[in-house]
Amino acid sequence: MEPLTEREIRAAFINCTKGEAKRLSVPRDLADQPWDDLDYLGWRDPQAPDRAYLVTAGGDGRPKAIALRGSASTVGQQRRSMCSMCLTTHSGGVSLMVAPKAGKAGQQGNSVGVYICSDLACSLYVRGKRDAGVGARLHETISLEDKIRRTMTNIDAFVAKVGTA
Repeated sequence: MEPLTEREIRAAFINCTKGEAKRLSVPRDLADQPWDDLDYLGWRDPQAPDRAYLVTAGGDGRPKAIALRGSASTVGQQRRSMCSMCLTTHSGGVSLMVAPKAGKAGQQGNSVGVYICSDLACSLYVRGKRDAGVGARLHETISLEDKIRRTMTNIDAFVAKVGTA
């Protein structure tokens, strides 16, 4: 993923107003992000742990960002749960994140949800840059490029669901 500026991130939100995008918390360490290893940028709001944000490069080359809501706690505290995006299993590291749909549908309360890594670091788990513990990554015979492509297909499909009426 190409590095993004705070201004680009704020302008990319599809499921919140410009005012909401202006007020949300953007990571202060954008220059220190491992951009070469990221397929999307995801973070949780440090001031409101139930809020999270995700920015993709977008299929057309323009970034798309979505605001998410989740619980501060995670699913399956004692059991292993699997992220729907990168297929990494975690003990207590997967959260149900819900995004209001874009436009009028979102204003009417319509939303879509997904089980995703609580720290939104799917890109790093797929590449083995972050460890989710023993048994977190199932043995697969597909290449790393195919795993990355599958993860991005899942992310893009979710973002598309948020963006459609």
